[in-house]
Amino acid sequence: MKLNLIRPLVFFDLETTGTSVTHDRIVQLSYIKVFPDGHETTDTLLINPGMPIPAESTAIHHITDEDVADAPRFAEVADMLESVFNDSDIAGYNSNKFDVPLLIEEFGRIGRKFAVAGRNFVDVQNIFHKMEQRTLVAAYRFYCGKELTGAHSADADTRATYEVLQAQLDRYPDLKNDVAELAEFSRSGRGLDLAARVVLDDNNEPVFNFGKHKGKKVKDVFRKERSFYSWVMQGDFPKNTKDVLSVLYFEVWPPKSHSTHPKNPE
Repeated sequence: MKLNLIRPLVFFDLETTGTSVTHDRIVQLSYIKVFPDGHETTDTLLINPGMPIPAESTAIHHITDEDVADAPRFAEVADMLESVFNDSDIAGYNSNKFDVPLLIEEFGRIGRKFAVAGRNFVDVQNIFHKMEQRTLVAAYRFYCGKELTGAHSADADTRATYEVLQAQLDRYPDLKNDVAELAEFSRSGRGLDLAARVVLDDNNEPVFNFGKHKGKKVKDVFRKERSFYSWVMQGDFPKNTKDVLSVLYFEVWPPKSHSTHPKNPE
């Protein structure tokens, strides 16, 4: 089924030095940008991560240090990537928990902000897991009736994700062909952040979805234990999660303003 788009939708996939959103780096990025009129632009680029690629990661995606030795650093392709993503909603496979947060981190490392507000994020894996509970290779076989060759290469995985979403729309009549609806359906719970570390409870109150305070209201925790916020800020959490928690923290503890004007005499 052809996607019903109001604005462009970018499917993308990353190959990286590892699985840590906050510490690992991108070595390959592939995207397919689908426009409302149905035409596409696509590209796959290698990126020098500025660090050695561990052997266990190379064993998965087959990208070596030699492959990226002459590739540009992320800062050198940031303008191009921003132009690709800037006007678009975003889709991927496990992208809300990994690819998008890691992309946010990469932009943050070079002092730039990757906009999250106002976008729809369609995570095809979440749709798949809610419907069938499988992996991408199995999803491709199940929905598209084909074997996925070249799995764990960014371009093959990106194309497969695009085709799987189209096939999901064909298979499930109650799955609305609307990017905002797909983004809402593919969210992991009622997460305020992409990794769903902070979710809304039945009363639409933000609660923690991890650790010792799981299920507790975020603002109640911050009122009683301000040090927990500091622990999160210093911990191995995605920048997007930290940004969401910072907004909630400063609603409880507004920054003090320091006036430079002398007080009026009594």
